Amino acid sequence: MKNALIYLMVFIAIQIGATSGVRVLWQLTSGTGDLTAMMIIVASVVFSLVTMTVFLLARWAEVSRNYVRSQPWDVLFWCVVAALGAIVPSAWLQEHMPELPNLLDVQMDMVLRERWGYVAVGLLAPLVEELVFRGAILRALLGQWKSRPWMCITVSALLFSLVHGNPVQMPHAFIIGLLLGWLYFRTGSIVPGVVYHWVNNTVAYVMYNLIPVADAPLVTYFGTDTRVMLALLCSLCMLIPALFQLDRRMR
Repeated sequence: MKNALIYLMVFIAIQIGATSGVRVLWQLTSGTGDLTAMMIIVASVVFSLVTMTVFLLARWAEVSRNYVRSQPWDVLFWCVVAALGAIVPSAWLQEHMPELPNLLDVQMDMVLRERWGYVAVGLLAPLVEELVFRGAILRALLGQWKSRPWMCITVSALLFSLVHGNPVQMPHAFIIGLLLGWLYFRTGSIVPGVVYHWVNNTVAYVMYNLIPVADAPLVTYFGTDTRVMLALLCSLCMLIPALFQLDRRMR
């Protein structure tokens, strides 16, 4: 647990340092310290690159080609199906939970409206977060409590949700964190989690740009409550078989 907390603190420290450093440099070069979309994106990219460098050089997370060499294309395919199938059920559950504050509404709106925002949200975030929370933190927890894998997965998912720092995102992040932790536990690789995470974030980015409304309810996308329920049913018909197939095929 000690190592897991150290990894978490380093992750947070790099995030704070990158954000503060980029903001100071931005102010010096542009003459203004106002928050802009590009400043947030640049800070996110710098944070991601520094985090990957630190965790890999320190060998807190290991990167190996062995899993990809095993040609797990069926597992990766079902990861994509599961990610697509989980989006509507997750959004539906969130709508039926007590309303939580959205502390990062403005920042997320600025980033998601930018094309370069996809680099930060859709490409780098899945890779860095899987490297840290599954490849380092969960790996450390499993190394300490081998006989209690689901306790380790739950703790890592909880830390993953809390580090988002935005109450409205935390329930979804916790549920996804459980699934991502399970993928890592069953495969010993972050690759399935990266694929799942990439699909999840990419769909969120695309849907936001199709209907750029913060916290838009599902009925905004589907038109009527009946269509929402049909979409929920269709999504579950994707998600449940995908989870079954993953359970069968992961080694």
